[in-house]
Formats: sequence, structure tokens, C-alpha cells
Amino acid sequence: MFRSLRIAVAALALLAAAVSSVRAAEVTFDDTARFLAGMQPSADSPLLPLTREPGWQRHAKFFDGAFAQLEQRQLSKIRDWADVNLAAPRPTMFYMFSGPDFLYANAFYSKASTYVLGALEPVGAVPDLTRLPRGSVGAALYNIERSLGSILSFSFFITKQMKVDLHANQVNGTLPILYVFLARSGKTIRNVEMVALDAKGGMHAAGDNPGPNATHGVRITFAGSDGEARTLYYFSTDLSNAGARNTGFLKFCETLAPGNSLLKSASYLMHSGNFTVVRDWLLANSATIIQDDSGIPLANYGARQWRFFPFGRYLGPIDEFPGRYQERYAELFTRAQPIDFGVGYRWRMHESNLLLAVKVPGSETPPSGEATSSADPTPKPPRPKRLRPPESIPPSPGRFYWFR
Repeated sequence: MFRSLRIAVAALALLAAAVSSVRAAEVTFDDTARFLAGMQPSADSPLLPLTREPGWQRHAKFFDGAFAQLEQRQLSKIRDWADVNLAAPRPTMFYMFSGPDFLYANAFYSKASTYVLGALEPVGAVPDLTRLPRGSVGAALYNIERSLGSILSFSFFITKQMKVDLHANQVNGTLPILYVFLARSGKTIRNVEMVALDAKGGMHAAGDNPGPNATHGVRITFAGSDGEARTLYYFSTDLSNAGARNTGFLKFCETLAPGNSLLKSASYLMHSGNFTVVRDWLLANSATIIQDDSGIPLANYGARQWRFFPFGRYLGPIDEFPGRYQERYAELFTRAQPIDFGVGYRWRMHESNLLLAVKVPGSETPPSGEATSSADPTPKPPRPKRLRPPESIPPSPGRFYWFR
């Protein structure tokens, strides 16, 4: 009997060792994110041998420098600004037209427990990097660097460039970029799940049938330095009026509302009549909105519903977006407070504008005629004033620019 017991115990020990070995050999989501971000994975990760390759070491050195400069120049200052100016942030933040920009979502709303990002770019995939053909890992790393070039330098993605970069190889879409931003923001990824929304906003796991007009996305569970679990959703979705009406994305968002919203480098889409649904949804479901002038036109905010706190300097849109100058915005920014960071299309510090709009408590339902209706035509942009051109600001020593 005792001999049988010893055999059973030995067998269990061998089985436990085998299971432990298999688990140690797994490539975790967090290790993959750290590897793509140029950070050392865990000591028992199968990715560790790949970090000895010159291509990865060059990649790591490049990202170490780029993100250190970005942290000093932008992100730390944005977090300081948010700590001073956001009194009672909601647990959920919404970021429409975001691309995979978790970096600035986290900087502005670092206390959020749920992040919802929505944009056209596909979710994509990150395969097991240890199984990719020899040489393709280096190409994937270089492609990630290319994809992040504009946001590391200017605070926004260049959409046309991103369409090419995010389809280039097996490591594609927004997911690898989200991995990099989470890792470089000091987060630990605990789980990643592909999900889809049905037309009513209900969530389905990968493999389920969400029906027609499904919105595909990813749910990432992660933790910060405090160890508390947080959730990041990214959905690939069409935010035009037709897309917003025919899919369940905004219906899903409504289950998490009200929240705080961020609008940055949004191509002035909500200045046109084809994006009024998402514009009005944000106005109805946001407790605060942080935006540059490419977000919601000032004329669409109900004057009795919102209090405005302007920061920075308003110089009007850049040349790529003619006809979007806002006379009321310019008037509002005559009393703006300074900011010590740049953001948006006018990314230089002394040229950037940032508006914090705070909804007045109890004003969720606007008085009749107070806010511009979705059915109303968008007001014709007024003719811009002649402004004194901004002074040329030379780059500071050590400032990171993207030349590839």
C-alpha cells in the first residue's frame, strides 16, 4: 500500500513538474508586450533568446530614448495638468477617433478604470513571435517603430501612413501598438480577448455569432503599479452617421456612461454634417470633455450646460484643414491659461490649444433649443481673422524627431 502511495506521489510530482514546464514555456501577453516595447520579458520567457539579437537591442535602445523624451516633454506634464484640473474623474473614459492611442488616454485620465477607444483602424493580431520565420521579427519591430513615428514626435497618428504600416506583416493592426503603449506606461497585461458587439450593443466572445453589422474589438485586462485590474476596450468602428446608427458601438458605450471624453487630432470630422450622431452622443454622455479645436465645434455646446476652461493658444486650424476657423473659439481663448506641453495638430507647446468642458450638474437635459440638434445644418464656419503668425520655435536640445 505504502509502495503504491509513493508511486502515486511521485507520479503527481512528475505531472506537476511537466505542467510547470509547459506554463514556463508559454509566451504570455505581458511578455509579448514588453518584447515589442523593447523591454526585457520575464526570466523564463521563450522570448528571452530573441532579446540577444542585435535588431532587438537596437530597437530597445531606440524606444528607451524616444519614450524617455516623450515622458519628460509631454506625458508627465499632462498628468500634472490633469491632477490639478480634473476634480472628480469618472471611472470610464471615452476616446473617439483615437486609433490605438492609449498613451494619451492614460496620461489625461490615469485614474480611469475602463478605457473605451473607437476608430476605423483594424484590431489586427500579434502571433506567437517565437514561431515567426527567421528575420521577420526584426521586420515587425521596425514596422512598429514606423507606425509610432508621428505620435512620438507630434502627439498624433498620421492616418494615411498608419493604414499602410498597420497592414504590413503578420504583426499587424492596432493590437501591437496597444501592447507597446501599455508596457511603456508601466502596465502589466493580464488577459487579452477578442470580442464583438451585436447591433444592440451586446458583447460576444470570439467564435460566437454576433449577427449582422457586428463591431469587432479587443478587451485587454491590465493592472498598474497599484495592482488593481483595469479594462481597455478598442473597437474598430465607423463613427460616421451611417456607421453609428447601424452598429451597436454607441449602445455599448451607453452602458458605461456617463464618462469623461477625450478628442484630439480628430480631423474636424464633427464639424461636418456626417458625424452629428457621435457628436451629440458625446455631448449627452460626457461629464467632461477634453479636446483641441478639431473636436466638437464650440457652437454645438449648450451654453447653459457647460462651463469652459481654455488652456494654451488658439491659432486656428493648420493648412490641411481650411475653413474650420472658429471665431467663438478665438474669443474664448483670449482668457486662456498657459500650458507647458503641446498637443494636437499644432503640437508645438506655444501653439497648442486645449479646452476642458465641464458639464454643469443637473443639466443633462438641455433646455429646448439650447443645443444644436443633429438635424440642424452645421453652421458655416466664419471667416478667420488675420492673426499674427506664430514665432518660429527652434527645437530644444535632445528633442526627439522622426526622420525615417
